[in-house]
Amino acid sequence: MSVTLAQLTGPAYTRIYSYGAARGENAVPNEDLIGPIDSSDEWIRQRTGIVTRARADKGTDAIDLATAAAAEAIEKSGVAADQVDLVIVATISNPKQTPSVSAIVADRVGANPAAAYDINAACAGYAYAIAQADALIKAGAARYALVIGTEKLSDVVDPTDRSISFLLGDGAGAALIGPSDTPGIAPAVWGSDGSKADAVGMNGTLTDFRDGVVPWPTLRQEGPTVFRWAVWEMAKVAREALDKAGVEPTDIAAFIPHQANMRIIDEFAKQLKLPESTVIARDIETTGNTSAASIPLASHRLMAEHPELSGGLALQIGFGAGLVFAAQVVVLP
Repeated sequence: MSVTLAQLTGPAYTRIYSYGAARGENAVPNEDLIGPIDSSDEWIRQRTGIVTRARADKGTDAIDLATAAAAEAIEKSGVAADQVDLVIVATISNPKQTPSVSAIVADRVGANPAAAYDINAACAGYAYAIAQADALIKAGAARYALVIGTEKLSDVVDPTDRSISFLLGDGAGAALIGPSDTPGIAPAVWGSDGSKADAVGMNGTLTDFRDGVVPWPTLRQEGPTVFRWAVWEMAKVAREALDKAGVEPTDIAAFIPHQANMRIIDEFAKQLKLPESTVIARDIETTGNTSAASIPLASHRLMAEHPELSGGLALQIGFGAGLVFAAQVVVLP
Protein backbone atom coordinates (compact mmCIF):
# COMPACT_ATOMS: atom_id res chain seq x y z
CA MET A 1 0.00 0.00 0.00
CA SER A 2 1.47 3.31 -1.07
CA VAL A 3 1.06 6.52 0.88
CA THR A 4 0.97 9.94 -0.72
CA LEU A 5 2.42 12.71 1.39
CA ALA A 6 0.15 15.67 2.00
CA GLN A 7 1.28 18.96 0.48
CA LEU A 8 0.64 22.57 1.43
CA THR A 9 -0.75 25.22 -0.85
CA GLY A 10 -0.93 28.93 -0.19
CA PRO A 11 -2.49 32.04 -1.67
CA ALA A 12 -1.75 33.00 -5.26
CA TYR A 13 -0.51 36.47 -4.32
CA THR A 14 1.06 38.43 -1.49
CA ARG A 15 1.54 42.09 -0.66
CA ILE A 16 3.23 44.38 1.86
CA TYR A 17 0.71 45.47 4.51
CA SER A 18 2.82 48.02 6.41
CA TYR A 19 6.27 49.34 7.30
CA GLY A 20 7.97 50.05 10.61
CA ALA A 21 11.22 51.85 11.34
CA ALA A 22 13.72 52.66 14.07
CA ARG A 23 16.82 54.82 13.74
CA GLY A 24 19.83 55.27 15.98
CA GLU A 25 19.16 57.84 18.69
CA ASN A 26 21.95 60.22 17.65
CA ALA A 27 22.31 62.38 14.53
CA VAL A 28 26.05 62.48 13.83
CA PRO A 29 27.08 65.36 11.53
CA ASN A 30 30.01 65.21 9.14
CA GLU A 31 31.95 67.63 11.33
CA ASP A 32 32.19 64.97 14.04
CA LEU A 33 33.97 62.55 11.71
CA ILE A 34 36.25 64.64 9.50
CA GLY A 35 39.22 64.96 11.87
CA PRO A 36 40.50 61.35 11.89
CA ILE A 37 40.06 61.02 8.10
CA ASP A 38 41.56 64.45 7.33
CA SER A 39 38.50 65.47 5.32
CA SER A 40 35.78 68.12 5.25
CA ASP A 41 32.03 68.45 5.42
CA GLU A 42 32.03 69.62 1.80
CA TRP A 43 34.02 66.59 0.60
CA ILE A 44 31.67 64.11 2.29
CA ARG A 45 28.57 65.88 0.93
CA GLN A 46 29.97 65.96 -2.60
CA ARG A 47 31.14 62.34 -2.57
CA THR A 48 28.17 60.76 -0.78
CA GLY A 49 25.30 63.23 -0.29
CA ILE A 50 25.37 62.55 3.45
CA VAL A 51 24.82 65.45 5.87
CA THR A 52 24.26 63.43 9.04
CA ARG A 53 23.99 59.74 9.86
CA ALA A 54 21.91 58.07 12.58
CA ARG A 55 23.96 56.17 15.14
CA ALA A 56 22.71 54.32 18.18
CA ASP A 57 23.70 54.63 21.81
CA LYS A 58 26.30 52.19 23.13
CA GLY A 59 23.62 50.20 24.95
CA THR A 60 21.39 49.82 21.88
CA ASP A 61 22.04 46.88 19.57
CA ALA A 62 20.65 45.59 16.27
CA ILE A 63 18.14 43.42 18.15
CA ASP A 64 16.69 46.45 19.96
CA LEU A 65 16.37 48.39 16.71
CA ALA A 66 14.74 45.42 14.98
CA THR A 67 12.25 44.98 17.80
CA ALA A 68 11.11 48.60 17.62
CA ALA A 69 10.70 48.52 13.83
CA ALA A 70 8.87 45.19 13.95
CA ALA A 71 6.45 46.38 16.63
CA GLU A 72 5.47 49.39 14.50
CA ALA A 73 4.98 47.28 11.37
CA ILE A 74 2.73 44.85 13.26
CA GLU A 75 0.68 47.65 14.82
CA LYS A 76 0.12 49.38 11.47
CA SER A 77 -0.73 46.16 9.64
CA GLY A 78 -3.88 45.28 11.54
CA VAL A 79 -2.54 41.73 11.92
CA ALA A 80 -2.28 40.41 15.47
CA ALA A 81 1.26 39.60 16.56
CA ASP A 82 0.35 36.00 17.38
CA GLN A 83 -0.81 35.52 13.77
CA VAL A 84 2.71 36.19 12.45
CA ASP A 85 4.18 32.76 11.75
CA LEU A 86 7.42 33.70 9.99
CA VAL A 87 10.15 36.18 10.94
CA ILE A 88 13.13 36.77 8.63
CA VAL A 89 15.87 39.16 9.69
CA ALA A 90 18.52 40.44 7.30
CA THR A 91 21.62 41.69 9.11
CA ILE A 92 25.41 41.66 9.22
CA SER A 93 25.60 43.06 12.74
CA ASN A 94 24.09 40.52 15.11
CA PRO A 95 26.15 41.13 18.27
CA LYS A 96 26.44 37.34 18.71
CA GLN A 97 27.09 34.51 16.24
CA THR A 98 24.05 32.80 17.79
CA PRO A 99 21.19 32.88 18.80
CA SER A 100 19.54 34.58 15.85
CA VAL A 101 18.17 38.08 15.98
CA SER A 102 14.93 36.79 14.45
CA ALA A 103 14.08 34.33 17.24
CA ILE A 104 14.62 36.97 19.93
CA VAL A 105 12.59 39.58 18.05
CA ALA A 106 9.75 37.10 17.42
CA ASP A 107 9.51 36.51 21.15
CA ARG A 108 9.76 40.20 22.05
CA VAL A 109 6.93 41.26 19.74
CA GLY A 110 4.59 38.40 20.67
CA ALA A 111 5.05 36.21 17.59
CA ASN A 112 6.25 33.08 19.42
CA PRO A 113 6.45 30.31 18.12
CA ALA A 114 6.92 31.71 14.60
CA ALA A 115 9.55 30.16 12.37
CA ALA A 116 12.51 32.51 12.58
CA TYR A 117 15.88 32.79 10.89
CA ASP A 118 18.52 35.36 9.94
CA ILE A 119 20.11 35.85 6.55
CA ASN A 120 23.37 37.55 5.65
CA ALA A 121 23.14 39.17 2.22
CA ALA A 122 24.49 42.54 3.36
CA CYS A 123 22.86 45.48 1.60
CA ALA A 124 20.70 43.17 -0.53
CA GLY A 125 19.45 41.27 2.51
CA TYR A 126 16.06 42.95 2.81
CA ALA A 127 15.21 42.37 -0.86
CA TYR A 128 16.36 38.74 -0.48
CA ALA A 129 14.08 38.35 2.55
CA ILE A 130 11.10 39.89 0.71
CA ALA A 131 11.57 37.33 -2.07
CA GLN A 132 11.73 34.49 0.45
CA ALA A 133 8.68 35.63 2.42
CA ASP A 134 6.67 35.99 -0.80
CA ALA A 135 7.62 32.47 -1.91
CA LEU A 136 7.05 30.83 1.48
CA ILE A 137 3.58 32.35 1.89
CA LYS A 138 2.59 31.29 -1.64
CA ALA A 139 3.86 27.80 -0.86
CA GLY A 140 1.67 27.60 2.24
CA ALA A 141 4.62 27.43 4.64
CA ALA A 142 3.48 30.64 6.37
CA ARG A 143 0.58 33.08 6.26
CA TYR A 144 1.97 36.31 7.68
CA ALA A 145 5.66 37.15 7.53
CA LEU A 146 7.65 39.84 9.28
CA VAL A 147 10.69 40.89 7.23
CA ILE A 148 13.27 43.04 9.00
CA GLY A 149 16.53 44.66 7.95
CA THR A 150 18.54 45.76 10.96
CA GLU A 151 22.06 47.04 11.50
CA LYS A 152 24.27 48.64 14.11
CA LEU A 153 27.19 49.37 11.83
CA SER A 154 28.77 51.85 14.22
CA ASP A 155 30.10 48.77 16.05
CA VAL A 156 32.22 47.87 13.01
CA VAL A 157 33.64 51.21 11.88
CA ASP A 158 37.18 52.54 12.09
CA PRO A 159 37.16 56.33 12.63
CA THR A 160 40.38 56.63 10.57
CA ASP A 161 39.07 54.68 7.56
CA ARG A 162 38.35 56.81 4.48
CA SER A 163 36.75 54.04 2.39
CA ILE A 164 33.38 53.41 4.06
CA SER A 165 33.22 54.07 7.81
CA PHE A 166 32.06 57.68 7.51
CA LEU A 167 29.07 56.57 5.42
CA LEU A 168 27.62 54.14 7.92
CA GLY A 169 24.63 54.49 10.23
CA ASP A 170 22.41 52.43 12.52
CA GLY A 171 18.75 51.54 12.13
CA ALA A 172 16.10 48.96 11.33
CA GLY A 173 13.19 48.78 8.94
CA ALA A 174 10.43 46.18 8.85
CA ALA A 175 7.64 45.07 6.52
CA LEU A 176 4.62 42.89 7.32
CA ILE A 177 3.68 40.65 4.39
CA GLY A 178 0.57 38.55 3.92
CA PRO A 179 -1.96 37.16 1.42
CA SER A 180 -3.43 39.40 -1.27
CA ASP A 181 -6.26 39.22 -3.81
CA THR A 182 -3.99 40.77 -6.43
CA PRO A 183 -0.22 40.58 -7.09
CA GLY A 184 1.67 42.84 -4.68
CA ILE A 185 5.22 41.50 -5.00
CA ALA A 186 6.75 40.75 -8.39
CA PRO A 187 9.38 38.06 -9.04
CA ALA A 188 12.85 38.93 -7.79
CA VAL A 189 15.97 39.19 -9.88
CA TRP A 190 18.72 38.10 -7.53
CA GLY A 191 22.20 36.69 -7.63
CA SER A 192 25.81 37.05 -6.60
CA ASP A 193 29.36 37.50 -7.85
CA GLY A 194 31.77 35.97 -5.36
CA SER A 195 34.72 36.79 -7.62
CA LYS A 196 34.43 40.33 -6.20
CA ALA A 197 34.20 39.21 -2.56
CA ASP A 198 37.15 41.42 -1.61
CA ALA A 199 35.47 44.60 -2.87
CA VAL A 200 33.46 45.11 0.35
CA GLY A 201 33.75 43.33 3.67
CA MET A 202 35.47 42.97 7.02
CA ASN A 203 39.23 43.51 7.22
CA GLY A 204 39.82 40.61 9.60
CA THR A 205 38.27 37.56 11.21
CA LEU A 206 37.11 37.07 14.79
CA THR A 207 39.53 34.19 15.21
CA ASP A 208 42.45 36.37 14.13
CA PHE A 209 41.23 39.05 16.57
CA ARG A 210 41.04 36.43 19.33
CA ASP A 211 44.60 35.35 18.57
CA GLY A 212 45.91 38.93 18.59
CA VAL A 213 46.76 38.88 14.89
CA VAL A 214 44.50 41.81 13.94
CA PRO A 215 42.68 44.60 15.80
CA TRP A 216 38.88 44.57 16.09
CA PRO A 217 37.62 43.84 12.53
CA THR A 218 35.86 46.69 10.75
CA LEU A 219 34.31 47.26 7.34
CA ARG A 220 36.32 48.31 4.28
CA GLN A 221 35.48 48.80 0.61
CA GLU A 222 37.15 49.44 -2.72
CA GLY A 223 35.11 52.53 -3.56
CA PRO A 224 35.75 52.84 -7.32
CA THR A 225 35.12 49.12 -7.90
CA VAL A 226 31.85 49.18 -6.00
CA PHE A 227 30.72 52.41 -7.68
CA ARG A 228 31.27 51.05 -11.19
CA TRP A 229 29.60 47.74 -10.38
CA ALA A 230 26.61 49.40 -8.73
CA VAL A 231 25.99 51.96 -11.46
CA TRP A 232 26.52 49.83 -14.56
CA GLU A 233 25.77 46.23 -13.59
CA MET A 234 22.94 46.94 -11.16
CA ALA A 235 21.12 49.14 -13.67
CA LYS A 236 20.84 46.00 -15.82
CA VAL A 237 19.40 44.07 -12.87
CA ALA A 238 16.88 46.83 -12.20
CA ARG A 239 15.74 46.79 -15.83
CA GLU A 240 15.36 43.02 -15.68
CA ALA A 241 13.22 43.37 -12.54
CA LEU A 242 10.93 45.75 -14.44
CA ASP A 243 10.68 43.24 -17.27
CA LYS A 244 9.89 40.38 -14.89
CA ALA A 245 7.14 42.48 -13.31
CA GLY A 246 5.71 43.29 -16.74
CA VAL A 247 5.95 47.04 -16.22
CA GLU A 248 7.70 50.02 -17.80
CA PRO A 249 9.79 52.73 -16.11
CA THR A 250 6.85 55.10 -16.64
CA ASP A 251 4.71 52.85 -14.41
CA ILE A 252 7.01 53.28 -11.40
CA ALA A 253 5.72 55.69 -8.76
CA ALA A 254 8.74 55.32 -6.48
CA PHE A 255 12.35 54.19 -6.83
CA ILE A 256 13.84 52.81 -3.61
CA PRO A 257 17.44 51.70 -4.12
CA HIS A 258 19.85 50.69 -1.39
CA GLN A 259 21.00 53.93 0.19
CA ALA A 260 24.67 53.45 -0.58
CA ASN A 261 25.65 56.82 -1.99
CA MET A 262 23.67 59.73 -3.41
CA ARG A 263 25.80 59.78 -6.56
CA ILE A 264 24.95 56.12 -7.20
CA ILE A 265 21.25 56.84 -6.67
CA ASP A 266 21.32 59.78 -9.10
CA GLU A 267 23.20 57.83 -11.76
CA PHE A 268 20.84 54.89 -11.31
CA ALA A 269 17.79 57.07 -11.99
CA LYS A 270 19.47 58.47 -15.09
CA GLN A 271 20.37 55.00 -16.41
CA LEU A 272 16.81 53.74 -15.90
CA LYS A 273 15.28 56.80 -17.59
CA LEU A 274 12.72 57.16 -14.83
CA PRO A 275 10.13 59.87 -15.43
CA GLU A 276 10.25 63.11 -13.43
CA SER A 277 7.07 62.02 -11.65
CA THR A 278 8.89 59.09 -9.98
CA VAL A 279 9.67 59.84 -6.34
CA ILE A 280 13.23 58.77 -5.51
CA ALA A 281 14.17 57.71 -1.97
CA ARG A 282 17.06 59.74 -0.57
CA ASP A 283 17.03 58.74 3.08
CA ILE A 284 20.82 58.47 3.02
CA GLU A 285 21.13 62.25 3.41
CA THR A 286 20.22 62.14 7.12
CA THR A 287 20.39 58.43 8.00
CA GLY A 288 23.56 57.30 6.25
CA ASN A 289 24.18 53.89 4.72
CA THR A 290 22.49 51.26 6.91
CA SER A 291 23.14 48.18 4.76
CA ALA A 292 20.25 45.68 5.11
CA ALA A 293 18.09 48.30 6.84
CA SER A 294 18.40 50.97 4.16
CA ILE A 295 15.58 49.97 1.79
CA PRO A 296 12.88 49.47 4.44
CA LEU A 297 13.98 52.64 6.27
CA ALA A 298 13.79 54.59 3.02
CA SER A 299 10.42 53.00 2.21
CA HIS A 300 9.02 53.95 5.61
CA ARG A 301 10.18 57.54 5.24
CA LEU A 302 8.88 57.78 1.67
CA MET A 303 5.39 56.69 2.72
CA ALA A 304 5.40 59.11 5.66
CA GLU A 305 6.35 62.02 3.39
CA HIS A 306 4.31 60.93 0.36
CA PRO A 307 1.19 59.05 1.52
CA GLU A 308 -0.27 59.58 -1.95
CA LEU A 309 2.10 56.84 -3.15
CA SER A 310 -0.04 54.20 -1.42
CA GLY A 311 -1.11 51.61 -3.98
CA GLY A 312 1.57 52.71 -6.44
CA LEU A 313 4.44 50.62 -7.75
CA ALA A 314 7.94 50.84 -6.29
CA LEU A 315 11.13 49.44 -7.78
CA GLN A 316 13.51 48.39 -5.01
CA ILE A 317 17.04 47.08 -5.43
CA GLY A 318 19.70 46.09 -2.93
CA PHE A 319 23.36 45.43 -3.69
CA GLY A 320 26.46 45.01 -1.58
CA ALA A 321 29.09 42.81 0.03
CA GLY A 322 29.37 39.36 -1.48
CA LEU A 323 28.91 40.75 -3.99
CA VAL A 324 25.16 40.11 -3.92
CA PHE A 325 22.11 41.79 -5.41
CA ALA A 326 18.32 41.55 -5.51
CA ALA A 327 15.58 43.65 -7.07
CA GLN A 328 11.81 43.46 -7.35
CA VAL A 329 8.77 45.64 -7.98
CA VAL A 330 6.27 45.91 -5.11
CA VAL A 331 2.95 47.60 -4.50
CA LEU A 332 3.33 50.19 -1.74
CA PRO A 333 1.00 49.71 1.25
